[in-house]
Amino acid sequence: MSSNQKLQFRRFTHTQRLLHLFMIISFITLALTGMTLKFAYTSWAYFISHLLGGFEVAGAIHRVAAVIMIIVFTSHLVDLLRTKKKNAQTWKDLIMGPDAMLFNRKDWEDFRDSMLWFLGRGERPQYGRWTYWEKFDYFAVFWGIFVIGSTGAMLWFPEFFTRFLPGWVINVATIVHSDEALLATGFIFTVHFFNTHLRPEKFPMDIIIFTGRTSLEEYKLDRPAEYKELVEKGELEKHLVEPYPQIVITAVKMFGWAALTTGLFIVVWIIYAMIFAYK
Repeated sequence: MSSNQKLQFRRFTHTQRLLHLFMIISFITLALTGMTLKFAYTSWAYFISHLLGGFEVAGAIHRVAAVIMIIVFTSHLVDLLRTKKKNAQTWKDLIMGPDAMLFNRKDWEDFRDSMLWFLGRGERPQYGRWTYWEKFDYFAVFWGIFVIGSTGAMLWFPEFFTRFLPGWVINVATIVHSDEALLATGFIFTVHFFNTHLRPEKFPMDIIIFTGRTSLEEYKLDRPAEYKELVEKGELEKHLVEPYPQIVITAVKMFGWAALTTGLFIVVWIIYAMIFAYK
């Protein structure tokens, strides 16, 4: 068997990859249209809005992307429940099990050991299925859906919400929605991009979330604790699959580069607006 035909480890299911794909599309759309509306007085925002058909059209696109994001989030929760039922898990296993997304003691130990590793005072931590920064990113979505989503709904339907809330709440919602969205956009396109794509061992891009699979060598390096556990249980082979053909990898990388480039451009535009044109 040639090297390019070696079996790979499948880490993400088809559903997980599909949901993440739509999340990428909806988030970038929300960020691009939202920042265009927030910094509408800048030349770059005027240019982008003109390409989209005007600020009113940008607002409409923004709301459509928001609906898609809510659908993705809801679908993920449904998939969690379906997986729980399929694997006959208890609620405790789902929330606090070894493969759960909730923070546990090992995450704090991995964080401590990572800091020592960064300073050259320790070995690389033995990461398991999820790292502490992946869990942080994961729960940031819950926070964003709650804060940004709820305030966005208030701005979308102010007449409805002011039937039982004072009018000043809409003003507060405007500030919270705008600033939290700015924070989320900046975080995703800097910290998340770095942790996922730009750190040395992954540079310039990690495509595993698109393909769902990675080489065994890379898997052993990234998730040594999980790899060891699967080998000891004799379950590693159940997760091995054939690699995708090169044409699929090329298409995935083209989409990835488009998303990565768009995100970095948005960061540059935000920095420009904050430094040279903020009002």
